[in-house]
Amino acid sequence: MISRPDGGPRVVVGVDDSAGARCALSWAIGEARLRRLPLLVVHAAPLPPHVSAAGQLGCGITEALRGAGAELVARLLAETAGGAPAGVETATLALVGEPGAALVRLARDDDILVVGHGSRGLLSRLVRPSVRLHCARRTRATFVCVRPPALDSLLRSLNARDRPPDRHRPRRRDVD
Repeated sequence: MISRPDGGPRVVVGVDDSAGARCALSWAIGEARLRRLPLLVVHAAPLPPHVSAAGQLGCGITEALRGAGAELVARLLAETAGGAPAGVETATLALVGEPGAALVRLARDDDILVVGHGSRGLLSRLVRPSVRLHCARRTRATFVCVRPPALDSLLRSLNARDRPPDRHRPRRRDVD
């Protein structure tokens, strides 16, 4: 577990394999760097219902879920920051359990808890509760929910990068 010698605040970010989680991780890295706080990147995988009903038989499955979670966190850090972000004390944690409850337990009062905002359908929300809403209702930490940029703003920024600078192109002006 990452902690400061004086027990000070941290930036705790919950991640999964979604666009919202990638945006949340980017934001959390920037915030940790800006505030000079340690960063804790957490992936919590819910235990499938059939495994929890099996009791002790699920030990191998829980280890596999933790391993997959650790690989996911490493991959997200590599994609987002090229590995462990420079200038930020970073720790990772892969857990098995309900993601919202795990993040609320980990985030202390003086921490900043960061999650991504996803877009899921009604059926998906009924089957799996919203981590964002769980954290927003129950955490005592400062809570930040990062929404991915809208598709039209992404397309505009990509289009702007592909266009050559038009500083030297003659401009047409309509004069009355």
